Amino acid sequence: MQATTSKRTEANTAATARRRRDALPSDSVGFAHESERQYARLLDFYQIDWEYEPRTFDIEWDDEGNVIKQFSPDFYLPQFDLYIEVTTMNQKLVTKKNRKVRRLRELYPDVKIKIFYQRDYVALLQKYGLEPFGNGEGD
Repeated sequence: MQATTSKRTEANTAATARRRRDALPSDSVGFAHESERQYARLLDFYQIDWEYEPRTFDIEWDDEGNVIKQFSPDFYLPQFDLYIEVTTMNQKLVTKKNRKVRRLRELYPDVKIKIFYQRDYVALLQKYGLEPFGNGEGD
């Protein structure tokens, strides 16, 4: 039994070393939600450069000009000059995100942004044989 454990340990150590050597950009980011990590892994697979929440946009101010709402899209794809917001949450919160994206488009018309909805996320999971995650995400 000792030899089997030893071989298993050697195999795990070798696999860990391979993973470190072949680490993807998505392996080193603390994502807010697993759906964002899976989206990033897909971008990594297709060798699409991305940045995670690189910019925060002011989208609402109070009467004195103080910022009271901001929006940080999940991803920026430099080669497409495009922001992506990934959302896999319930409809009430999707509506809130849609409002933020609409507001961003009004205030920053030169900024390109797309929302990646739950149906898009599920379709990708099915296409690539990945497992969905049942818990929703925050705002």
